[in-house]
Amino acid sequence: MQPEPTRIVAIRHGETAWNVDTRIQGQLDIPLNDTGRWQAARLAQALAGEALHAVYSSDLARALETARAVAHAADLPLHTVEGLRERSFGIFQGKTYAEIESSWPAQAERWRQRDVAFAPAGGESLLQVHARVAQTTLAIAARHPGEQIVLVAHGGVLDVLYRLATGQALSAPRTWSLGNTAINRLLWTPDGLTLVGWSDIRHLEDGTLDEIPA
Repeated sequence: MQPEPTRIVAIRHGETAWNVDTRIQGQLDIPLNDTGRWQAARLAQALAGEALHAVYSSDLARALETARAVAHAADLPLHTVEGLRERSFGIFQGKTYAEIESSWPAQAERWRQRDVAFAPAGGESLLQVHARVAQTTLAIAARHPGEQIVLVAHGGVLDVLYRLATGQALSAPRTWSLGNTAINRLLWTPDGLTLVGWSDIRHLEDGTLDEIPA
């Protein structure tokens, strides 16, 4: 007999100063800015009335701070998972998009074209981050049949989850938004992920900064 589906609420962390500056964060530990903290509080309010069973988060500060607000409002413990970290961008980390284009034009072109095997020096390829996120998410979801869980992570992680649920190729251009603290809903069964709803921002009173494709 197949287990009951696991409902997943997948969230990208709140806004940071580096999001505003279009500076690549990757696995550097950048905190939320004031807008990001406000977004996290609004998110926590929006989810407080739902039946949640567990909250999981990347161990990076911007995701943790967002997840803490949700876990506190739901009166649940917070589980940190390194596998939910953003893609490592190696030498690109800490640089703006313009700086990357100027310093490494050939690498920037491969990145822009979504070359799935390309990894910035010291970083991860799209293939590597896809495998990591898939393995991590499916392992977590399998622990919670019949329950609803929250995963707080990063734009690159949410991008992988969308592609897993919809069958979009890793190399395909992104046509969906990855807004800060937007509410995204997925369903897991042993057959994989399916998309339930994406980019619900009704809990936010004004627009949020979407992520430039990574």
